[in-house]
Amino acid sequence: MKKTLLLIAMIPILSFSQKKEVLKYFISKDTLAGVKDQDGKIIVPAQFKIYSDLEDGDLVKEETIYFDGSKKGEVKEKNAWGYVYDKKGNFLYRPFFYDNGADYFKEGVRRFVKNGKVGFADRNGKIAIEPKHDFVSYFEYGYALFCDGCDWEKTEDEHKGIVGGTWGVMNTKGETVKPIVKSSDKDKEIQGKYYPNPFHYNEKEKNILRFFEKQNKTLSGLYYINVYPKMSEAEKKLIFEIVDRPKDNFPYYQINTYASSRDSMVSDRFTFLVSEDGKEKYTLDYDEKVPYEKWLKNEIKEAEQFQKEHPDNPNKFVK
Repeated sequence: MKKTLLLIAMIPILSFSQKKEVLKYFISKDTLAGVKDQDGKIIVPAQFKIYSDLEDGDLVKEETIYFDGSKKGEVKEKNAWGYVYDKKGNFLYRPFFYDNGADYFKEGVRRFVKNGKVGFADRNGKIAIEPKHDFVSYFEYGYALFCDGCDWEKTEDEHKGIVGGTWGVMNTKGETVKPIVKSSDKDKEIQGKYYPNPFHYNEKEKNILRFFEKQNKTLSGLYYINVYPKMSEAEKKLIFEIVDRPKDNFPYYQINTYASSRDSMVSDRFTFLVSEDGKEKYTLDYDEKVPYEKWLKNEIKEAEQFQKEHPDNPNKFVK
C-alpha cells in the first residue's frame, strides 16, 4: 500500500518534469526584442534591434534562440551577424555573416565568428570546431576550405572576395587533410586535387543508405528530369551520404544527395531524414519535414506532368 501511495505521489512531479518548454519572443516599447517563457519570466532581456519580420509572441521553434540583428550597445564583430543563446538565456555564439544573414546549417553545422576567427557549431549550439582560422568555407561532402592570413576585399561589383593567405582543407573534426592519389570514385576533388572519401559507416548506417540506393534509378530520374543535354545512366547515378547523426533534440540521420563527389552539388529537394531506429523516413522540403512516401508520390506526379508539357526533355523519367 505504501509503495502505491508513493507512486501516486510522484506522478505530478514526473508530469511537471516532462512539461514541454515554451519560449516566446517579445518586443519592448522601444522595439527591441527579447525572449520570455510561458510564465512570463524573461529569459533574454529585450536588447536586440531586429531586421527580420519577427513579431511579438512568435514561438522559439529551434533548439536555440536566435536574434537576427544587432545588440544595443555592443561593439560590431567583423563578419558576424546576429546572436545565438541557449534556452536558459546563456549566450553561445555569433553566426558568420553569409548571404545577407546568418550562415545556414550545412551538413549538420554552421559557421560562427569569435575574435575574428571562424569556427562551427551544431544545431544545439554546441561548438563542433573551435574558431582558429581567418576564413572557412561551409562544408561540402565532408570537407571545408580554410585560410590564414587572408582578408576580405571589395571587388568591382561591390561584393567581397577573399584575397591572400595560406589555404588548406579540413575535415569535420577540424583536422587539416592532405591530398592523395585518387583511389576511389568517392574521393573528393577540390581545386584539381583529391582527398580521401570522408564517409565511414557502421552496419546500421549502411542499411539506412541501402534503402535509398535501391531507389537510385527512380530518384535520379526525378533529379535530372529537367536537365539538358542527355546524360548516360552512369552519369545520372546519385550518391547518398549521412552528414548528420542523432543527437539531443535532433533524433535523425540526415542524408544528403550528391550529383557526384567531384562537384558536390546538393539539391534541397533531395535531403532526407531517417529516425534513429531506421523506421521513419522524411524529406526536408524547405525545412518542412514531409513523410518520404508522400513526397515521392508527389514528385512522380509532377515529373509525369513535366514530361507531358516538355516532350523533348532528353532525360526521361521512367517509373
